[in-house]
Amino acid sequence: MQDWLTMTARDLGQGIGAGEIDPVELALVFLDAIDAHPLRERIYTVVTRERALAEARAARDRARSGLRRSALDGVPISWKDLFDSAGDVTEAGSDLLRGRVPERDAEVLRTATMMGTVCLGKTHMSELAFSGLGLNPVKETPPCVHDGQAVPGGSSSGAAASVAFGLAACAIGSDTGGSVRIPSAWNDLVGLKTTHGRLSLDGVVPLCPKFDTVGPLARSVEDAALTLAVLEGGRPADLRGASLKGRRLAVLETVALDDLREAPKKGFERAVGRLSAAGAAIETIRVPELEEAMALSGVLFTAEAYGVWREVIEADPEAMFDRILERFRAGAAWSGPDYVAAWRALERCRAAWAQAVRGFDAVLTPTSPILPPSAERLMRDDDYYVTENLAALRNTRIGNLMGLCALTLPTGEPGCGLQLLGRPMGEEALLRIGAAVEAALA
Repeated sequence: MQDWLTMTARDLGQGIGAGEIDPVELALVFLDAIDAHPLRERIYTVVTRERALAEARAARDRARSGLRRSALDGVPISWKDLFDSAGDVTEAGSDLLRGRVPERDAEVLRTATMMGTVCLGKTHMSELAFSGLGLNPVKETPPCVHDGQAVPGGSSSGAAASVAFGLAACAIGSDTGGSVRIPSAWNDLVGLKTTHGRLSLDGVVPLCPKFDTVGPLARSVEDAALTLAVLEGGRPADLRGASLKGRRLAVLETVALDDLREAPKKGFERAVGRLSAAGAAIETIRVPELEEAMALSGVLFTAEAYGVWREVIEADPEAMFDRILERFRAGAAWSGPDYVAAWRALERCRAAWAQAVRGFDAVLTPTSPILPPSAERLMRDDDYYVTENLAALRNTRIGNLMGLCALTLPTGEPGCGLQLLGRPMGEEALLRIGAAVEAALA
């Protein structure tokens, strides 16, 4: 049974469907593993044992009756601590929300529960989701699977750790500037950033509502596809027969390849070589307008985030980690006209992007130009914190600014991901490309 902890969600679901895995026994294996893990308190904020077992018993009854609701019916998953779950403390990694207990589940959690998934509990995260590093001295900093002294990536830090350490079959996180993809890349997982608006944000603690998205962190592309389906109550993408032959892929030179550290560069170049060998036609492209869009990040993200949180923050600023507080307060520097003008400029940049990538099946970048930084140095070195946080999110932020769906996959170089940028609302097509890329990199 211990091998269940490292199986894909899809394989666990198939085992349940075949009568080989009892959902209650499966839930107990995960719950007992969480309880026994020495790093449990750094990964989970709340373990919902009673809920998980009740949901597992219902899944067992459905399986025995031949009435399973989805391919993941009975599969245990974790939820980032910004998804409301009825009766459970949901604090979004911040003492500003200390003791907050919602009365109902977030819509995506309700939908996933209806589709049969089993909720194991809530996972730690960066404070109010406003950092790509995963460092949270206010609550807990989850571990990185490759380096106990490094941060795990954020803001869905505990989500990634729960899967990487075998304490969940997959995890649900959120992504505003890279918060699903960075921790996925640094922990060698698959992470899917969905298009803004594809999945409901009802009951999700906001950061920047115009950019916030929901997405899975998983062990495989197929797991990501199946999880997307249960989050929206739909049918999963058909990945059968996915191939790179005849596919056109673009390597983005603008911004994305600047100042790559040695390991991410090595992982990216090796991955691109394998995709070419698998039959993909690969070209390099430049999109000059992207540089303008990246320069708009300050006003677009900080102004909105501070506008959402200003009253709560200024009522108790001492409750916050000072680096996160500074980042929020940077939003006060921008005026309403600045914000409106930035959005108008971004829309022009998005139109230019759409024109430049027309005809390509996906655009390739390194997921992050850096490896996970030292947690200890981040705490003592202000300049290091700023540079590493901005660098971590640089490439993933392209997907958010351009309004795209995006996928990160392990390259085989530890902690280094390959990012695939797709089209708005093009998750099914992107997942098919991702499945072919995954096979080529295996």
